[in-house]
Amino acid sequence: MTTLTLNGRTYEVEADPEMPLLWAIRDHLNLTGTKYGCGIAQCGACTVHLDGQPVRACQTRLGDVGAAKITTIEGISGPVAEAVRTAWRKLDVVQCGYCQSGQMMSAIGLLSDNKAPSDADIDAAMDGNVCRCGTYQRIRAAIHDAARSLA
Repeated sequence: MTTLTLNGRTYEVEADPEMPLLWAIRDHLNLTGTKYGCGIAQCGACTVHLDGQPVRACQTRLGDVGAAKITTIEGISGPVAEAVRTAWRKLDVVQCGYCQSGQMMSAIGLLSDNKAPSDADIDAAMDGNVCRCGTYQRIRAAIHDAARSLA
């Protein structure tokens, strides 16, 4: 049995500690906003926050989470999250939408630490978040828009 603090609530998950956090979130806790993309931490679709830092849930073992606070796309809140959500809608970032929860989680992680990121900062923070539809220009524009709204 593993105890998880997820989106501000405590859960008991009966699963192998070697299980990827992604499967505990999706299959045991029925939160499906965090997506499976590649399983090897290369696409970013499974990005969640552990104590506020973006991590790939497909390669984070359940047993390695410990007492860290997990936030999924369903649990984001606060001014940075709202700025990102608003910018994503305003600039119509989403095309198919599959990668967007991971994209947004990485963007929130960036803007939580850097309220005025340069293009290079955005590129570095978003590296490894793959968008098969190619909405990278809209993603970057939305991050800049969210940053301006936070200023």
